[in-house]
Amino acid sequence: MLEELKNVKMPEGLNPEVLAHLMQPQNYGKLEDANGIGVALDEKTNEYVIFYLKLDSDKIEDIKFATNGCQDTVVIGSMFSDMIKGEKLLFAQKAIEKIIEKLGRLSAQQEVCAAIVFASYNAALQNFENIQNGADEELHMVKMKESCEVEEKKEDE
Repeated sequence: MLEELKNVKMPEGLNPEVLAHLMQPQNYGKLEDANGIGVALDEKTNEYVIFYLKLDSDKIEDIKFATNGCQDTVVIGSMFSDMIKGEKLLFAQKAIEKIIEKLGRLSAQQEVCAAIVFASYNAALQNFENIQNGADEELHMVKMKESCEVEEKKEDE
C-alpha cells in the first residue's frame, strides 16, 4: 500500500504510513483463539478498544483489535498491532514509545486515542497473566480516567 501512495501529495503533518493504515487498517477484527483479551472503555463517550492477543510465553503470535472509536484510534491500533505482531513482549513495551515518535505531534484528543489503545493492549496482557495464575476471567477491562471528549486548548493559553 505504501508504494501506491508514493506519488500522492500528503497533507501537511501526515506521513504515508499513517495514511496507509487509515485507508487499510491492519489486524482489525476478532481473534477467535485469543488467550488474552483486554478492553479499555471511555465511560463518558462509550468509546472502547478491544485487543485480542494470542501469546506463546513471551511472544505475540497473533494480534487483532476492534474499536467503535474515531479514525485516529483505528490508525493507532493498526500501526501498533502491525508493529508488534510476531514480536517478543519486551519489544512491544518499547514499541509504544516508537509509535508515538512515528505519529509525531499529537493533539490532546489524539493523545487520549493513543492512551485507550495502549490501555487495551495492557489489559489484554493482564488478562493473559490472570488466566495463567488460575483466574476464571473472560476479559480484563479498564475504565479510562481521561475521555476522548477533550477540549482543545486555545492558542492564547
